[in-house]
Amino acid sequence: MAVSISVMLLLLVLAVIFLRGGGLKLSHALVCVLLGFFLAGTSMAPTIHNGVAATADVVSSLKP
Repeated sequence: MAVSISVMLLLLVLAVIFLRGGGLKLSHALVCVLLGFFLAGTSMAPTIHNGVAATADVVSSLKP
């Protein structure tokens, strides 16, 4: 458990650094994908899913 939290935090820090840098290269995208897979395995996954679904519902209900 402690190792996966450490890896997830490391990937999060790397993803933030890469996104602040501006260019998204293949290695940067791989770090982001790995971060997503690690987040999907945590207890935060249902909360993230519900937040994304609620945001999608709000956006889809807007009329231009």
